[in-house]
Amino acid sequence: MKKLLTFLTSIGIFFTGLLRAETISSPQPLVIILLGPPGAGKGTHAIELSKKLQIPHISTGDLFREHLSKNTALGQKAKSFMDKGLLVPDDIVLDMLFDRISKNDCSKGYILDGFPRTLEQAKALDSKIKDKARVLTLNLDIPDSDLVERISSRLICRSCGAPFNKKFLPPKVANVCDHCKGELYQRKDDNEEVVKERLKVYHKQTEPLISHYKTNQKSFFDVSATQTKDKVFENIVDAINKGRA
Repeated sequence: MKKLLTFLTSIGIFFTGLLRAETISSPQPLVIILLGPPGAGKGTHAIELSKKLQIPHISTGDLFREHLSKNTALGQKAKSFMDKGLLVPDDIVLDMLFDRISKNDCSKGYILDGFPRTLEQAKALDSKIKDKARVLTLNLDIPDSDLVERISSRLICRSCGAPFNKKFLPPKVANVCDHCKGELYQRKDDNEEVVKERLKVYHKQTEPLISHYKTNQKSFFDVSATQTKDKVFENIVDAINKGRA
């Protein structure tokens, strides 16, 4: 009997140690933050990264559209500000985001596109995922002059929101989305005058995030977005591999 008890005890200790080892060695979720001015290609590359890494692409624009279309409580709050031409407060944006990343499909990580936009949002995100995920930030760097040309020829799918470009990333069939066959259209605010104004807002409000992440994060990479789409994506993947090493 003593031998049996000793044997069972040793098995219990073995499996307990094994479970602890698995817990210690289990990888943390990978959170990729894509920074860069409007038109730098964040949405385009996020879609491809999502497929490659098998983690969801989360766009704040998509979150807004989803909550508005479903008329959720958060969507109603956001709409009350949008109808008045006001910016949606950070607390509502954060509630939408934190609700989304709590879903099961985000357990292995996710890609953030269009968030954070302000230093306050960045700090709130830092507090939320601190020590719970491996965060890697990529800054897509491109001159304003190139962006004006890009955005003024940009196309977007009405159905899935996938981005295209008349000059740099044309669809296989004119005005038809490669992904869902939806109709492509050009936003009214994608013109030179509006783009320049949006860039002013970006430099004032969002650009400070670059310094924040460079200072407070180990895995930060600048990626030139002036090259071809395939080359930029290749450089993005290389940076991610370096950050995960």
